[in-house]
Amino acid sequence: MRRPVNMSLRPAMLAVGGLVCAVLAAPAAHSATTAEVEAKLNALTSQVDELRAELAQLKAQEAAASGKPLPPAAPAASAAATATGAVASPLQWMGYGELNYSRPTDDAAATTADVGRFVLGVTYAFDDRTKLVSEVEVEHAVSSADDPGEVEIEQAYIERQIHNSMFAKAGLFLIPVGLINENHEPTHYYGVFRNQVETQIIPTTWREGGFELEGNTLGGLRWNAGITTGFNLSKWDATSTEGQQAPLGSIHQELALAAADDLAQFVALNYTGIPGLRLGASVFTGDAAQGQPGFDNNRVTLWEAHARWNPGNWDLSALYSRGSISNTRDVNLTLVGNPTLIPESFFGWYVEAAYRANLANDWTLSPFARYEQLNTGSSYATLAPGLTPDPPSDERIFTAGFNFGLARGVVFKLDYQHFERDSTSSRFDLGIGYQF
Repeated sequence: MRRPVNMSLRPAMLAVGGLVCAVLAAPAAHSATTAEVEAKLNALTSQVDELRAELAQLKAQEAAASGKPLPPAAPAASAAATATGAVASPLQWMGYGELNYSRPTDDAAATTADVGRFVLGVTYAFDDRTKLVSEVEVEHAVSSADDPGEVEIEQAYIERQIHNSMFAKAGLFLIPVGLINENHEPTHYYGVFRNQVETQIIPTTWREGGFELEGNTLGGLRWNAGITTGFNLSKWDATSTEGQQAPLGSIHQELALAAADDLAQFVALNYTGIPGLRLGASVFTGDAAQGQPGFDNNRVTLWEAHARWNPGNWDLSALYSRGSISNTRDVNLTLVGNPTLIPESFFGWYVEAAYRANLANDWTLSPFARYEQLNTGSSYATLAPGLTPDPPSDERIFTAGFNFGLARGVVFKLDYQHFERDSTSSRFDLGIGYQF
């Protein structure tokens, strides 16, 4: 006897439902980054679309068998919209911010309170494969010629889905490096301030202008490769200490009339195929001479490797990064006598552990501890006897505190940071962070 056509619809309908549930559960399955969750969502969306097409075909067969007309097709919707029963708007707003209070242990008069960041962003979907991603950031509340604040475009790029699991970006975007550069909102890291290694060695928040390809597999491997603007060594200010604090941060161009005679390249890999585990590495390299007089073949290379593991309520992470600038000798000879010459190499690493305790009212308490070691001038090119700078000793920093989650997207923070080499930097910090 012929099996009724409508019975054959059930496997496809169950598969669609299962995929939608998987999409909704993806953020909680393991601590994947927003980009990784979105990539998996897009991959699952394509499978939902295929199953939806198969379902429509089966319905057509059923209608033909029964002699009933097929109802008009509904407009296409995203997997997320299908799961919630709502059609998502093409325009989506987001934002985050942080306010902090910092009190040095040795100098109470240097205590500061600050609106560290206020960010608004908008994403606009032109169609189901093309979207704009943009963010505007204000730092330190007030920006003018006489104030410390800045207004900057943090991201502004067009993303196009090329295939089910491949995407292209063009514009100003974040470099996929480290653990927090792409996920730098205050709800995504422990402590009032971002860790020193991913601030002084990796210049978070680090963005460049150019072109990027991203690919994802259902096995959990994400790869990124791109060609972008790079650093400009002619921006180095040997009269200030900015280069001692963050060598690459001091020559970062941020796509503000960026010198682009020399472009840079990067590749990054991240594996999240095992629930709760993330392993990754990246390398960025490019000539920073930018055709400027007195500079030649000054290649900047920065690489890093990182790991994050979430067994149960624990959150364990580690990162190592090392950078170099080539052919600095001739440039430094012209800078002798100034306090800050250009380093040949610099490095940093940290380990961090946190425990998330779930409290009443959906509150969370996450005590954490972090140990860092870094050196922003670990070696210098040999100049001449008495002229070559002595590398400073490594800075070691111990940070301990807690994050208190008041609601989804709102966090209160408290920590103490102890600096071993520069004890005057040791301090107590309080902060509020939010993201929506």
